[in-house]
Formats: sequence, C-alpha cells, structure tokens
Amino acid sequence: MTSLPDGYRPVDVPETRRPELQVVDSWAFPTSTSDEKALEVPSSLTWDRTRGIETADGELVACHSSYPFSTFPVPGARTRVSGLTWVGVHPGHRRRGLLTSMISEHFARSLARGEAVSALFAAEPAIYGRFGYGLAATDLHLKIPRGAALRDVAGSADVRIRLERLDAERHGPVIAALHGSVERPGWVTRDSAELRTARLADPEIYRGGAESLRVALAERDGTTVGYALFRRKEAWEIPGPRGTVQVRELVAPDAAVSRALWGVLIDLDLMATVEAGMLPLDDPITHLLVDLRAAEPRMGDNVWVRLLDVPAALAARRYAADVDVVLEVTDAALPANAGRWRLVGGPAGAEVRATDDAADLTVDVRELGAAYLGGRSLTALAGAGLVAERTTGALHRASTAFGWPQAPVAGWVF
Repeated sequence: MTSLPDGYRPVDVPETRRPELQVVDSWAFPTSTSDEKALEVPSSLTWDRTRGIETADGELVACHSSYPFSTFPVPGARTRVSGLTWVGVHPGHRRRGLLTSMISEHFARSLARGEAVSALFAAEPAIYGRFGYGLAATDLHLKIPRGAALRDVAGSADVRIRLERLDAERHGPVIAALHGSVERPGWVTRDSAELRTARLADPEIYRGGAESLRVALAERDGTTVGYALFRRKEAWEIPGPRGTVQVRELVAPDAAVSRALWGVLIDLDLMATVEAGMLPLDDPITHLLVDLRAAEPRMGDNVWVRLLDVPAALAARRYAADVDVVLEVTDAALPANAGRWRLVGGPAGAEVRATDDAADLTVDVRELGAAYLGGRSLTALAGAGLVAERTTGALHRASTAFGWPQAPVAGWVF
C-alpha cells in the first residue's frame, strides 16, 4: 500500500467517531446543513469498513468507507462489489498524498475480502481515472411536461396504482424486495440494513422545500409488483400552478406496470413538470413518450468501475456471444493484473487464465472497467485510441461479447 507522509496515520473510524467524520465530510463537501442536523439522519455506513487518517495529535483529517454490495448485478450474473464512498480530505491537508494512500488501502482491503470489483460515483470525474476507474454507465435526466402523451400498453389498465405517504417501516420490506429483484447491470443493490434504512430516511432538511416522500404502489391481482418514490414541490406563477414532481426511484417489472406508474406521475394536479434522473438510457419512458424532445433529455455520468482482480472479475460476468480472446492488460496501480489473460466465455459463463500467447487486444484496466457492465463499446474505446487491436477481427468479436442488451445504470448515488 502507498505510505503516508510523516505526521499522519491510518485509523479505524468506529461509530463513536461519527461526529468527527461528519466534520471532515462537511469540510470536503460544503453544505448549508449543520453538522448537528446531519447527525440526526441515520447513517448508511458499515462501520467496520470505515477508515480515516488522523494527525499525530489525533485530529481526523481524511476518511473513506465502502459498502458491501454482495449481490451487485453484472451482465448475466451477480457478484461482490466494494462500493467506495465518503471519500474526503480536509482542505487544510490536501496535496499531501492522503487520497492516494486511502485509495491504495481501499484496494488492498477489498481484495482481502474477496471483492474483485470496486465501484463509485465520482464527485469530480477527473480524479478517479488515474486510479484505474472507468466510466461504465451513463444515465438520463428528463423534465417531462405535465400531461405529456404516452403510448398505450396492453394490460396497463389492469394495474392499480395506490398513492400513499412513505412509511419506511410498512413500505420498506416490499421496496427492498422489488428493488433487489432488478437484474439490470450496475443496478446498485442495498444489501446492508444501514443502507436500506438510510435510503428511506426523509428528514425535512433534505427536502429542499418539497413535501415528504410519497410512494406510488403498483398492484396487479392484489400483489404489489412495482413502485415509485416521489415528492411534489409547489410553485405558483401569474398564469397558475407550476409545481414539480420529483421522481426519486421507479421500479417496474414490465411495460404495463411502467406505463401505469408514469401515467399517474405525469398527471398530478397543480404540477407542471415531472423531473426524473438517473434513468437508464433505454428506460421504457423514452419509448412511451410520444414527444421525447419535449422532455429535454440530458445525459450524465453514472457509476464508475475498477477491476481489482482482473481474471476473477472477468470470470464473474457473462458474455453476449461466445468469445476467445487474449487481452494484454496494463495496470499501473495493481501489477498483479498486468499481463496477458485469455478470456474464454459466452452466455453460460467464462474462464480466464494467464497466458504467454500473443495478444489480440491491448487495453488498460481503466477501459476494461468502462466496458465491464456492457454499456461502453470496446470498439468505441478503440476509436478513441484507448484500446489497440493486435489481431484482425478480435476487436469486433470482443466488443460484441462484452456488450449487453440492457443499458447499465445505478439508480441512486452512493
């Protein structure tokens, strides 16, 4: 692991040090919320995975943690992923190598737990590429006008939608079950009790003037099969009401449920706009809207992926087509990943082993992370000069195999 400069030491951060952790976080990420108010919100952290750096006199000046995503969906399978989070350095201690040391420690601890993949959301995209993280998913943000026309879907009239105030104790189990059943690559699971509790917490300080969270429950034959979490924010102008519906999360197992939920959300009284973000690029709403342009679609970067153990990570997912390719991988931070790996895989599984055979493709671990969830084409990366083809035809075959029918997305920021 990368060592710290003199005067600093790595430490565990137990829950008893949460107030100190909050101070570091508010210095790293300025907010109008006081530390005292922030501490009233349930913590999402797993404390035995939370670490920090303190000075010789015991002041906590940097921190990082990770979430235990034990059932993280990847193409055709699920695997263990270490979700890097709460990374922050006090501005008075920047440019001293503290971040580099924490990332190195995160890699080592994740590998020791058998987690071959790390994932994160990047507050600053320019930072994490140099540590080998690749942008693996893009999400979609929409501002749908109230009453926007939707195409009809057979069976949607048979889905009943109930609107209720969110009650975490009552609604939590069904939300957890439905959210956890989604197989879309990158759909970050909430595998710990702390995450499930924190995700449904709804303190007034985080509402931004909007109402408390509501839930739209989709029922078919008396069984809840889908849901949407949302809140409304009123606004009044001279022409009349101009409120906004903020859709926080929507889970639907099929087109009929999706159509029924969206149909209710875009037709709420006193509202003018429905804002929905972190949607996959192929979300059903993009096809249901008669006029997608009117929803002002905008893309943003979503989850970033880092392969910590290249052979284990590549063997953990499935492939859209049969593939037999030798990848020459470069990895400046984790030399064990560097070298040539033969990937033999397909829809049923994959095997990866070290080889001395000539390389078909040359790729850095950053680009492998970008392609890992099936949302970034190896061919496109090669077009940008980031992947090199050594054997004619290998790029097309590998790009086809690494692709996936569903666009990846993480539905919430962790």
